[in-house]
Amino acid sequence: MTTLQPSSTPASARAWSFQGSDAPLRIAIADDHAVVRTGYRRLLELDGRMRVVAEFGDGESAYQWLCANEADVLILDLTMPGRGGLATLQRLRRRLPALRVLVFTMHESAELAEQTLRIGAAGFITKSSAPESLVVAVHEIAAGGRPVSPDVVGALGGASDDAAPHAALSPREFEIFLLLARGDSVEAIAVARCLSAKTIANYQTSIRQKTGLGSSLEMYRYAESHGLLAPAGAN
Repeated sequence: MTTLQPSSTPASARAWSFQGSDAPLRIAIADDHAVVRTGYRRLLELDGRMRVVAEFGDGESAYQWLCANEADVLILDLTMPGRGGLATLQRLRRRLPALRVLVFTMHESAELAEQTLRIGAAGFITKSSAPESLVVAVHEIAAGGRPVSPDVVGALGGASDDAAPHAALSPREFEIFLLLARGDSVEAIAVARCLSAKTIANYQTSIRQKTGLGSSLEMYRYAESHGLLAPAGAN
């Protein structure tokens, strides 16, 4: 991971100030695949107006570093070990409201895009997009825009349904719901999220109570029908 000296300015007080500046945009990347991060870095730095200042393989490392160091944009994957992307996004929005977070994910769900934007993401780009879309999205965020992939933007208008059962889930519950829906066991989720099996079981109980979905099969069918699952074979 690339490191910088901590800023003397409190992280929570930093201003969104890089518009109109000649300095390169400072980019941080959080994705649990090292090869993917390397590809992002090369793509972004070829632009000449961006500098990748840090890379992380999990959300907790990204959160801790960003609380002590400066970046203009965080490119955030949603599926990572430990704290997932949604929970990390929520924490960052509370602690660092000036930080712009671009979600870059394998999930092609308009409902998931709607949820991340509602939490506070500055944009939502799918990994099936053309490679240059990532660079364009970062520049759009720098200009004050809110980029969303064409493959989900058309469905956003109808995606926000506060009456849908999954809308009642917290970001952490939603992440665990998706893992249960794809067939992961409580024990496997506990290991992946660095939590106890009892904690995951408690989340599972809460998810069942809030959604009315009593089994993993029911969760799968629900998630599939709402377009919440990642495409088969996606990394």
